[in-house]
Amino acid sequence: MSNPTTRVLALLELLQLHGNASGSELARMLGVDGRTLRRYITTLEEIGIPLTAERGRHGGYRLVSGYKLPPMMFTNEETLAISLGLLAARSLSVGEVSTAVASAQAKLERVMPQKLKQQLRSLDESVTLDLLPKAAPDSATLSTLAAATQNRSRVVFDYTSGSDNPDERLTQREFDPYGLVFRYGRWYAVGHCHLRVEIRTFRVDRMQQLRGLNIPFRRPHDFDAAGYLSGSFATLEQGFEVELLLHTDLETATRMLGDELGLLTPTGDGVLWRAQTGCLGWFASQLVRLPFAFEIVTPSDLRAELHRHAERLLAMTTA
Repeated sequence: MSNPTTRVLALLELLQLHGNASGSELARMLGVDGRTLRRYITTLEEIGIPLTAERGRHGGYRLVSGYKLPPMMFTNEETLAISLGLLAARSLSVGEVSTAVASAQAKLERVMPQKLKQQLRSLDESVTLDLLPKAAPDSATLSTLAAATQNRSRVVFDYTSGSDNPDERLTQREFDPYGLVFRYGRWYAVGHCHLRVEIRTFRVDRMQQLRGLNIPFRRPHDFDAAGYLSGSFATLEQGFEVELLLHTDLETATRMLGDELGLLTPTGDGVLWRAQTGCLGWFASQLVRLPFAFEIVTPSDLRAELHRHAERLLAMTTA
């Protein structure tokens, strides 16, 4: 905080936060000497911030009682960013978070100029973000995980998997959370699982009895939680490896297929799609909806399955 202007603004924030503080306390928090602090106090007074100073053991500096700062000034772009951020937060909210979002918006509107307040409300009334979770996790679980991710602190929880084996459905996991990702209507936590001794992905809505262990961990440098999640979706061991050449561009392929069904790699002839599936019949049914041409590289059985699916569709239309 070497810029004097930055320090003056920081002094104003400290006065709002603490109400009354001695000169020595303020100087220590700002990292300046007493003489410099008095110069900053003078600067605030010169720009119209009313302050009072009291001597003695319990004296100090404070803002004049009842003084309120002028309304916050936002550009049009900043107003749009705030409005969309609140809309997204409301769409993703779980439990009591909805109340917190409404409270935050009310506080912002109280200090916003009327014109910007109207812009925020018009966006709120006319824009819909379809981000509703398919499976909403408990808000306490989500906030505890977020704090543990930020603080690099291990957690433990009971996890209900989608396994068909009853012995594997409920397990207790100690977990170092590297990151949280919201993807296609669900929250996922990515990190190191101490039961499996490797990086794993967990659905947050399947976690129960989550609590912190106050055991620190080190997160791998530049770890990309969202990238890892996309890769783990695409490489699930599901039985059949599939490879197709899509005659389209990467943007169109991504829009049609997303990144959960496989890995998309642009090539000179189009986009190479590598995926895995447990049912070639189901996979063939997904191919018929593609609006562009494609070539099946592997497996040959998928080509035969696609022909059978096409014959069934023709039989249905002529029946």
